[in-house]
Amino acid sequence: MTQTLVVIGSQWGDEGKGKITNYLSEKADVVVRYQGGDNAGHTIVFGGYTYKLHLIPSGIFNPNTINICGNGMVINPRSLVREILNLKSLGYSCKNLYISDRAHVLFDHHQVLDELQEESLAQRKIGTTKKGIGPAYTDKVSRQGIRMADFMSEDFPLVYRRVVRAHNEVIIQMGGTPVDIETTLKEYESLASTIRPMVKDTIPLLHEAYREGQKILFEGAQGAMLDIDFGTYPYVTSSNPSSGGVAVGSGIGVTRIDAVLGIVKAYTTRVGEGPFPTELLNDLGDHIREVGHEFGTTTRRPRRIGWFDGVVLRYSAMINGMTGVALMLLDVLSGVEELKICTHYLLDGKQLNYIPARLEDYERCVPVYRRLPGWKEDITMVKSFDELPIATQNYIKAIEEVCQIHVQCFSVGPDREQTVLREPIF
Repeated sequence: MTQTLVVIGSQWGDEGKGKITNYLSEKADVVVRYQGGDNAGHTIVFGGYTYKLHLIPSGIFNPNTINICGNGMVINPRSLVREILNLKSLGYSCKNLYISDRAHVLFDHHQVLDELQEESLAQRKIGTTKKGIGPAYTDKVSRQGIRMADFMSEDFPLVYRRVVRAHNEVIIQMGGTPVDIETTLKEYESLASTIRPMVKDTIPLLHEAYREGQKILFEGAQGAMLDIDFGTYPYVTSSNPSSGGVAVGSGIGVTRIDAVLGIVKAYTTRVGEGPFPTELLNDLGDHIREVGHEFGTTTRRPRRIGWFDGVVLRYSAMINGMTGVALMLLDVLSGVEELKICTHYLLDGKQLNYIPARLEDYERCVPVYRRLPGWKEDITMVKSFDELPIATQNYIKAIEEVCQIHVQCFSVGPDREQTVLREPIF
């Protein structure tokens, strides 16, 4: 029996993790976000409504599910309070939300620094969301960060003034406008009072739930190919969205994790800069973007579109220890006459079955494709694998064969109910 399940993105993010996490959270007692910040965007559709989450776990809509923002996150209190107030206006109390007192706080100066740093890179820009994520994690690892425990303490004003003064010096040196310390301090003290009832040591809470046999779902943000260690560095995020980040980002031990479900689109997308071997820079790419509504939940930036990359999924399965895959947005490919799956790369004429560490090598990789006939049928009402057109079934089987991993479920539309399980997952 699966008691603990990790849901992670298998590509460059935006795979549909929010939908699957929300779908599986109906059976979960606890849902945990373990990394990232409001640079993430999870879109969830059910009951005729569309909900967009950035910081709060996708289980928030179930009042019986405990939702935890773990210690591995960097949390913008403005964004958090805005999200809480929006959910409350829609009838969700958020009384089932808890914030780790070890999570780091993201402030205005982090966002200012992020924008200045990105501008200074010019043609070498990373393509960040400019949400301040990188500078917040930089403060964390350089031991200059302010954690939620500090944010809640009486010493916060003293600590905040000292930290921001130091950052303002850097901002001025880079040609930016320094943060108004006293004005922002008052705003943050007000935000802290709203958040305070939700802040606690979530590690004992998590372990008590585990000891009681409760089902725990760990929700990743971004994707494995954006992992700071395993992704297409330096075009990556500043945390570990891979399954290895669960233990350090939540406080659960690695031996407590039962299964890892990789979320993957039926094609490939990417936001921001960096190599993308299967990218479609043509009318078909534009068509898929429009049909799939491929625009960033957080930034609204158009996503780059490409064919399904089997090398990426195989690599992602290795580094995450995936036990299965959820294949998303299958319906978007309806009407595409011929489909392609990248089986391997060619680098200087030699076959390559993995992601090279060196960016310059990855940029020179040429994808080799397996071609399959597409399908014209509308599959949005399908309720089982056997109801799919034969061409769609063959496409799924080809992905399983190329990537050597089982597709446990697939999605045929944006609504939570348009999810088809091939076998029990959680």
